[in-house]
Amino acid sequence: MSKEKKKRPLALWIFIGLVLGILTGGMLMHTPEIAVRYIKPFGTLFLNLVKFIVVPIVLFSIMSGVISMKDMRKVGSIGVKTLCYYMCTTAVAVLIGLVMANLCKGFFHELTTSGLEYEAAAAPSFIETIVNIFPSNAVEPMVNANMLQVIVIALFFGFGTIAVGEKGKPFAAFIESANAVSMYIMDAIIKLSPIGVFCLITPVVAENGPSILGDLLTVLAVAYLAYMLHMVIVYSATVKAFAGLNPVKFFKGMLPAIMMAFSSASSVGTLPLNLECVQKLGAKKDVASFILPLGATINMDGTAIYQGVCSIFIATCYGIQLTLGQQIAIILTATLASIGTAGVPGAGMIMLAMVLQSVGLPVEGIALVAGIDRIFDMGRTTVNITGDAACTLCVSKMEEKKEAKA
Repeated sequence: MSKEKKKRPLALWIFIGLVLGILTGGMLMHTPEIAVRYIKPFGTLFLNLVKFIVVPIVLFSIMSGVISMKDMRKVGSIGVKTLCYYMCTTAVAVLIGLVMANLCKGFFHELTTSGLEYEAAAAPSFIETIVNIFPSNAVEPMVNANMLQVIVIALFFGFGTIAVGEKGKPFAAFIESANAVSMYIMDAIIKLSPIGVFCLITPVVAENGPSILGDLLTVLAVAYLAYMLHMVIVYSATVKAFAGLNPVKFFKGMLPAIMMAFSSASSVGTLPLNLECVQKLGAKKDVASFILPLGATINMDGTAIYQGVCSIFIATCYGIQLTLGQQIAIILTATLASIGTAGVPGAGMIMLAMVLQSVGLPVEGIALVAGIDRIFDMGRTTVNITGDAACTLCVSKMEEKKEAKA
């Protein structure tokens, strides 16, 4: 009960920080340089602290989760369920994005597209993606915060610890201790969330406020409507059906992580707070420690919605009508491209370039939405981390039922 009381004020203070940040940003719209020069550095400092603890949290929590399961088959069972959930919800997400964009296409109009330029970052091939998952050394992935490789390292060491049995116990004790220390540091950093959220959101509003009022307001509104529909329909249905959890309770419990994700636009940066929220909602610690870091890297529901909406918008701006076959190609490309996309701000731009290329749309069209990508990113990150949490709760409950029958 005391823990419950402790957590509620944090969510309230984060919300207050968010509101104050939006109001302050609104007041500084005519002088955004003040927000950028004097407020943004403190937001960056907070985000740096969060990012600093993310690698230890991912590394030690996954190792601890795998070791605590004591059975490689259980890890495999959870992994298969998680991947199935993520792939299915991502496909549904891009479908929702396409449907919403098609329904609202009449509000889009052709823009002056001459002179648009955008140099897309080179997207790795499927084979390169597979090869890049496996690190060539154990230190570089942690230095570069390459989350897929960090997850692979954690899995190998976790499986190795289980395999050697008695000899692995001292190492397992060290991992448990390191995980506890990392969690304590994480808790200390999370207490700074209200200030961090304020400092992160203020410059975003100050810099982008006027832009939002322009021609791109419609596509932004369509994307956010699709974000909300996906969260309310898909996540409510899955947590109710598979986790037996009241959707209202789910979203209420997720508020601190949702507000952090909206402000920081970083799935990986929100990971520490997300871990706390799902455990509070009843997820098993070992399951959450495995699924959430994985989801922060490969689950991109919000990004998939963004691909669908922006593809239709860019096509309309160029006067191009996408066929049903092309839209199905978008669904497949966006779903598969989500694997290996890093959960950091701006990663959706690379995916959007891949999707546009897959259906023959001009990649230069990204320049139309690049100016307000940060605003898109805030919403899609919120969807991404909420999907991670929903998956964690569903798989955790399914594993509980499986153990009860055994």
